[in-house]
Amino acid sequence: MFLVVWLVCGIMSLLGALAYAELGTMNTSSGAEYAYFLDAFGPVPAFLFSWVSTLVLKPSQLAIICLTFAQYSVEAFLSFPAPESAVKLVCLATIALILFINCYSVDLATGVQNMFCSAKLIAIGIVCVGGLYKFASGSSATPDFGFSGTETSPGVLALSFYSGLWAYDGWNNLNYCTEELIDAHKNLPRSIILGIPLVTACYIFINVAYLFVMTPEQVVASDAVAVTFADIIMGNWGGAPYMRFIIPLCVAISTFGAANGTLFVAGRLCFATSREGQFSDILSYITVGRYTPIPALIFHAVIAGCMVVAGNITSLIDFFSFSAWIFYGGAMLAVIVQRFTRPDAHRPYKVPIIIPWVMLIASTYLVIAPIIDEPRWEYLYATMFIVAGLIFYIPFVHYKLTIKFMVPVTIFLQKLFMVAPTDMMEEERCFL
Repeated sequence: MFLVVWLVCGIMSLLGALAYAELGTMNTSSGAEYAYFLDAFGPVPAFLFSWVSTLVLKPSQLAIICLTFAQYSVEAFLSFPAPESAVKLVCLATIALILFINCYSVDLATGVQNMFCSAKLIAIGIVCVGGLYKFASGSSATPDFGFSGTETSPGVLALSFYSGLWAYDGWNNLNYCTEELIDAHKNLPRSIILGIPLVTACYIFINVAYLFVMTPEQVVASDAVAVTFADIIMGNWGGAPYMRFIIPLCVAISTFGAANGTLFVAGRLCFATSREGQFSDILSYITVGRYTPIPALIFHAVIAGCMVVAGNITSLIDFFSFSAWIFYGGAMLAVIVQRFTRPDAHRPYKVPIIIPWVMLIASTYLVIAPIIDEPRWEYLYATMFIVAGLIFYIPFVHYKLTIKFMVPVTIFLQKLFMVAPTDMMEEERCFL
């Protein structure tokens, strides 16, 4: 069943991304859901999305990925479970390094992304070859690909989809930087159609490889599955000690690239929201000469660091997934609504209307089923946090109330980071 979940999660990600492709080619502004909610529902839902995404969703996503990177990096060099303090210190150092890369230049950040994307495909190939070797040698675990003992609770199934869809999350990342994408109306759908099926195939093959080497009980018991995989398989490769380092290194490469991409798009969301006057102006400023949104990037990195210190991976994933699928469902509703409210709008790419309807129903299930099956405080906290955004929207956005001390703070940060509003950057580019 867990292989079925991986497959269905891949299909859902593809369908959701295709619906986003219609939205992204209709409105090529950076900000993704923020821009689409603004078009379909108005400023209040758009603000609530940016409120939750900027303060919770994107920072928690970065925190989870960096915690995973740290877990595998530390486990690779220890023969015993890694201390939590060591994992968190490595995680914080990783966030700082990725922050530096993204602040230094856009070219460096995209170069790192391209390099690690290629490296992670090689890493996945290594793991799959290891599983095939174990199977061919006749000493593989005997996987039960049946459905005996499968958990049938709707809430548990929804939580399994949370974890699976979390692994696929990022299928909408390109929509956050469509302003910087060449020929967005062609390349946005093309990248989705080519990329997500490839990712789905990689996930299926790598999990089958795990099953050839490990029992389901070993998979469940392991905090770092690839490390356990390496420990078992290296005995069949002559006990080569380098195997313990190669496979966890492969996972670390994958997660580092994902973390880099997450911070890259998170900065663009915060930048787009602040540019519309819904957050502090300083977060919409970019660096003179480098054109990177340093204040927005630092803002996200600091929040992610606080989450690392305070939380753990499992609780962060549940909180992230519950909140995220509320807004993913909202984006599907935006596609449907705009078919009626803006029927004549230019749509370079038009998705079959059944796709957003299917994804809207699926997202509703993912939000409601866990609450009904096993109510938890995290779901209430997430809902309250979303509603709490109205407390800030009414005075500071709707009535445009300003805080006096923010003016000198903004000036100080401008001088510290050498940043300026985007309109000044456009004037500089025109002059050059």
